[in-house]
Amino acid sequence: MTNAASLTHFDTQGQAHMVDVAGKDVTHRIARASGRITMLPATLALIMSGNAKKGDVLGIARIAAIQASKRTAELIPLCHPLPLTRVAVEFEIDQPANAVVCTVQAETLGQTGVEMEALTAVQVGLLTVYDMCKAVDRGMVIGEVRVLEKRGGKSGDWTAPA
Repeated sequence: MTNAASLTHFDTQGQAHMVDVAGKDVTHRIARASGRITMLPATLALIMSGNAKKGDVLGIARIAAIQASKRTAELIPLCHPLPLTRVAVEFEIDQPANAVVCTVQAETLGQTGVEMEALTAVQVGLLTVYDMCKAVDRGMVIGEVRVLEKRGGKSGDWTAPA
């Protein structure tokens, strides 16, 4: 188990603080994250048809995810505001599971990673799908949100186990 001393957002007295990244090199940093929303078959069919009452569900969710990535520092108290250079959002229909999978790749040239931006984008993209379809399916479930990989920075590259 990790002890509090190894957590970077706490000082030596255990107080929360924003990590000082001034001494870190500016590098190209990339993070990919994903998650899914599971729903009734009829809800998935409605999304796939493009005839939802509120419009193009996945198109709106894509814009919401991108917007969320840009506002991560406003939502997560100790995140640094980052100049994002790219945010790509993909939605994949998983018909056998009655689900939509959202995958986001966020990139920056900076001194800290973009994992939080990718994770925030995934969550808000999936929440937007929920919001747009809740009138027909309040039982949708959002889950399996995780970082798939990160590249760049002092700690090097990391890929989630399969």
